[in-house]
Amino acid sequence: MTQPLTFEAAEGQGVDDAMARFALSALGGGLAPEAGQLVAEASRLRDRPDEALACLERARAMAPDHPAPLIALYRFYFYGHWLAEARNVGEAALAVARAALGTRFDAVPPSRDAVRYDAAVRFYLFTLKGLAYLHMRLGELEAARRCLGELRRLDPDDQVGSALLLHVLTRHEEAADADADADGFATRHAYPARGWAAQP
Repeated sequence: MTQPLTFEAAEGQGVDDAMARFALSALGGGLAPEAGQLVAEASRLRDRPDEALACLERARAMAPDHPAPLIALYRFYFYGHWLAEARNVGEAALAVARAALGTRFDAVPPSRDAVRYDAAVRFYLFTLKGLAYLHMRLGELEAARRCLGELRRLDPDDQVGSALLLHVLTRHEEAADADADADGFATRHAYPARGWAAQP
């Protein structure tokens, strides 16, 4: 009987070179020194956001497919409360990660070990989780639910802790739809259980 393709087996067949390179870059490796210097300079310019942003945009232009400038730019926007801009960078990062992971990522979910240890897979999952959160903050609830559905498929053991977001989203939707007594509602939902099994 033919064994299903796994990320580990695929790596042995030599088809995971792009993913291996991306995993290294997700940990900060392989970034051109000039781009790295710009990211570092942006960090030093925290009190001058216009100049910091210019540095980050130049770093991204130098290394458009490298996670490090995207991560730095995402953090800049997120902590500056520019949530729509952070979402846009998150979507770009997700596209870069998906290109590295390849089309088999759709057909063959990552193994439990890959979800726990593989930097490329974890980058994808945490980016998707961040996008789900941002969609919720921006009121884009259907988009948030799509992200969470994908996370549930790829990480059924909820190793990256995304199920809590689904709980919050469901609680929000129930509160909007129901005229239930507020105290009763709070009692039912005050202590969500961890993991997808407790979620709708």
